[in-house]
Amino acid sequence: MEPEVPTHTPGTPVDGTTTPPVPQPEAEAGPSTTIRQSVIDKWLNPAGPPKGTSFGARKLQESDDVFSNNAWDHAELPDDFEERAAEIMEQHRNSPVPEDKTKEYNGKPAKFWDKFYSNHKDQFFKNRRWLPLEFPELVMCCEPDAGPKLVLEVGCGAGNTVFPLLMHNENPDLKIVATDYSAQAVKVVQSSELYPKAEHGIGEIRAAVWDITQKPAEGSGVTYALPEGVEPGTVDVLTVVYVLSALHPDEWKQAVHNLYSALKPGGLLLVRDYGRHDLAQLRIKKQRLLDVPNLYIRGDGTRVYFFEKEELGNMLTAAPWGQEEGHMFSIQQLAEDRRLLVNRKEQLKMYRIWLQVKATKLA
Repeated sequence: MEPEVPTHTPGTPVDGTTTPPVPQPEAEAGPSTTIRQSVIDKWLNPAGPPKGTSFGARKLQESDDVFSNNAWDHAELPDDFEERAAEIMEQHRNSPVPEDKTKEYNGKPAKFWDKFYSNHKDQFFKNRRWLPLEFPELVMCCEPDAGPKLVLEVGCGAGNTVFPLLMHNENPDLKIVATDYSAQAVKVVQSSELYPKAEHGIGEIRAAVWDITQKPAEGSGVTYALPEGVEPGTVDVLTVVYVLSALHPDEWKQAVHNLYSALKPGGLLLVRDYGRHDLAQLRIKKQRLLDVPNLYIRGDGTRVYFFEKEELGNMLTAAPWGQEEGHMFSIQQLAEDRRLLVNRKEQLKMYRIWLQVKATKLA
């Protein structure tokens, strides 16, 4: 499950440092990052010009009354934040999920997501209107002169990324493959009036069930498993938004290798996920911590992990499968995005923390 919106403002870097990039490959560059202002305006404000303070631009200044807004962007954490978070983490460690339940949650995670989408259909998530702000490279695939582009979304959910893309698409050569390991989520996408887009406008979409952690069939002679119809080394842009957090750490290596195998050299990987000590983690109740630190179950049985920046960075800059040297990806952005939420009535301050990554596949 995801927050309402990220907080990045066009032209403003997400807070946090970028890891030193490994050398770029001698390969075709990814999509252009130049995006028309009219595209951003259309995505963010389909009904016309915005009213009031623009999205992502509310940065708390010393002269500001913190309780004058419901939220502040690019927030700085208070000095005692880590100390208070550590106390909560200790409470989690002292009250984990019972061992007999842990096996159930880790053994069949798709079952709980199927139940989630059976209950909520497409009523839970909001469309990601923030895409042109955070991931303009993805939106550029929709430009009329972008040329043939293959976009693969992992964890499509109810279609809250792919349908906004199609609704604003002007590229007749855009193809989108939307995948989720919940069959119910895929059914939600396929039941939309926008599916298939070919009947309503330009561009193509195909939704399919795919487990990002899937291993290849024994004796197949390959080390990866990809969605049906997706050939290795063919994807231009691959999105993984609030997906890696649903995996057990033991599954990360195969999952990232599958993503790496799908992308073409120079192809772009876009990741957004939960950061360590996000409000959602600090609010977790007793008996929700699973068998590794920072991996929990929610009340509905779905899993969620809260990442440190270094974990995501190390995952992507590891050597390719079967090699001792080299890197899978060159990282252009590895950053922490923070938002301060305010409860005026209770005079409370709460912090959302998300991580964002942009990385290109090395040859």
